[in-house]
Amino acid sequence: MSVPSGASASARARMNIGEVLDQLRPDYPGITIPKIRFLEDKGLIKPERTQSGYRKFSHDDVDRLRYVLRMQRDHYLPLKVIGEHLDAIDRGLEPPPIDPVVPTVPRVALAADGLPSAESFNRRDQVRLSRRELVKIAEISEELLDELEQFGLVTPRAGTGHYDTDALVVATTARELADFGFEPRHLRAFKTAADREVGLVEQVIAPHRGGRDAAAKARADDAVSEIAALSVRLHATLVKAGLRRT
Repeated sequence: MSVPSGASASARARMNIGEVLDQLRPDYPGITIPKIRFLEDKGLIKPERTQSGYRKFSHDDVDRLRYVLRMQRDHYLPLKVIGEHLDAIDRGLEPPPIDPVVPTVPRVALAADGLPSAESFNRRDQVRLSRRELVKIAEISEELLDELEQFGLVTPRAGTGHYDTDALVVATTARELADFGFEPRHLRAFKTAADREVGLVEQVIAPHRGGRDAAAKARADDAVSEIAALSVRLHATLVKAGLRRT
């Protein structure tokens, strides 16, 4: 098994990171820009940089990414081992044989199952709703909105008094849960759990946000989105597994 070396003479600096993402997604739907940057940070790929600092990927880089992703998906190899494989290939050697994985896990079992992606946490919108608009669009009562605000589940944006998309989603979801007998006071547990998850993420990322390097800050922001998506997946799967045991 071979993969083109990162130091090969193949033409480099051809694609930006978005174009690389488009090439990989048909085979690896879970791939994200933060994931590619993470693999670069681990030294598994080394795209060239323009004078402005933008990444430019060669076809060799894309092949290496495919190799890394395939080894993770099909053989569950840790990144350290994959790095050793790539190092052997770069030196013209055959990588170590890969032990078969038994039992094999159906790919669908490892799918995100419609859960939010890292990019969904990066997405920002300019929705600005008045209190009256929020009540009307979410189809809730003024009293329900008062209770949601009382328990900290919905808050207007600081300095504007307007509500954003997150407030709309929370209000709509609270109304749908109310159909099953959930009241805002019952939803405090969700808010408490979310606050704890936010605290854990901030604790991990805080050391990387202290510097003035804009690139480091961007990487930290990417990592926050990736961790947030993973934490939501873990939380949702644990809830699903717990309910199946009841």
